[in-house]
Amino acid sequence: MRQTLARQAVAESLGTAMLLAAVVGSGIMAERLAGGNAALALLANTIATGAALVALILTFGGISGAHFNPVVTLCDAWQTGISWRAAAVYIPAQLVGAVLGVAAANAMFGLPALFYSTKIRTGGSQWFSEFVATFGLLAVIWGCARLQSKMIVPFAVAAYITAAYWFTASTSFANPAVTVARALSDTFTGIRPIDVPGFVTAQILGGFAATILFSWLIPITPSEAETIVVAHEKDDDR
Repeated sequence: MRQTLARQAVAESLGTAMLLAAVVGSGIMAERLAGGNAALALLANTIATGAALVALILTFGGISGAHFNPVVTLCDAWQTGISWRAAAVYIPAQLVGAVLGVAAANAMFGLPALFYSTKIRTGGSQWFSEFVATFGLLAVIWGCARLQSKMIVPFAVAAYITAAYWFTASTSFANPAVTVARALSDTFTGIRPIDVPGFVTAQILGGFAATILFSWLIPITPSEAETIVVAHEKDDDR
């Protein structure tokens, strides 16, 4: 079925909301149950996030490509996978969905729907971690989508993010919408609003660096681009 841009926008917003509900909600639950053991809390948060990513990409991939990430959307438009017009709709939908997902997670645990985080995440090592995390995410997407079966992408993305929670100092946000929304929850997964610009800048640079490299490593033709990130029908501009 040929998808309308409206359907794709709803899929991006709902998918991003559910992803943030999983990330923030599992972080709150993990912190409450871990008894002060940060490693155990992070492990629980990691498993829930990875599992949610597989399920959500499989659910929404055929509708919108399941980006849930403004950097992925920008890079996909740059590679002609979606139109710039579609990208201009996807990104606000992702941001709105991310905030709604955080509000839902906070509310489920009896917290204010939105309240600013005080968790400090800043400095060169954190920014470099976000560059590496987002570079790796886009590398996995381009490499798997262009060389492997498209059904591999959900599992590869989830596996990478699960691993990156542990090998990056920032715990791998790798997503501007996720970063902005997590500033609105003063819980285990939060980030101070003042620290958001540094993370987002590093994420954009990492995503674009990976896209430039993989444009050379694995060139594609415009006719092939529409199957990236996850195979989906292009919008019919309605």
